[in-house]
Amino acid sequence: MQFRAPLRFGRLIRRYKRFLADVELDDGEIVTAHCTNTGSLKTCSKPGWRVALSRSDNPKRKYPYTWELVHNGKTWIGINTLLANRLAEEAIRRQRIPELTGYPTILREKRYGRNSRIDLLLERPSDAAAPEKEATDTPSPVERCYVEVKNVSMLGETGDVAFPDAVTERGRKHLRELEQVVRDGNRGVMLFVVQRVDGNRMRPAWEIDPAWGNALLHAVEHGVEALAYQAEVSPAEIVLLHPLKIDLTPPE
Repeated sequence: MQFRAPLRFGRLIRRYKRFLADVELDDGEIVTAHCTNTGSLKTCSKPGWRVALSRSDNPKRKYPYTWELVHNGKTWIGINTLLANRLAEEAIRRQRIPELTGYPTILREKRYGRNSRIDLLLERPSDAAAPEKEATDTPSPVERCYVEVKNVSMLGETGDVAFPDAVTERGRKHLRELEQVVRDGNRGVMLFVVQRVDGNRMRPAWEIDPAWGNALLHAVEHGVEALAYQAEVSPAEIVLLHPLKIDLTPPE
């Protein structure tokens, strides 16, 4: 995924009220940028760190700048959670996620569960894996794969990337709903989009939300698939490329 226009650079002054960040641009101008990330941004929001902002030309926006990236002195980190679904869909369409290939239809934000919308719904005819089967006039049943996407930006205390960076009851709800789609005979997948490269494994952030970690462990034990893919992040583009091992071992 390439950014539509060149980003602007500066230094983070502070992040506050969850949705706002003050930034001093390289030319000395101080601007307030919109922050799409509703989490704590733990390990991603140290004042003085270099940041990259995009700018919208929409005259109706109160804050034309959006905070896209932060650099911790070692690597760029993508903190815009709104990009995670785009990165996942692009990777699936380009067959960069082998576990999710073979689905010609990709739908976004389809209703499911109890008043929820799934991030990506993948569909294919149920006989797609059997091309030798004789064609008939009878429509084929559809195989469905429900994919919930989570953006990961935090580096945990052990040096692994970890999710979540704040307590998330909504995240537990999504896991329960994925369990239900598996019980209904479909695939349910929790896909972690990791927008930083300085971590070699993915794990639940037990130290922040042990209830969510236990919910993920329970979901996997009941058929939900957990996948983590790591993106190469730069101010020019973000590309989801590398699988990461997920360690679900609870702390002792």
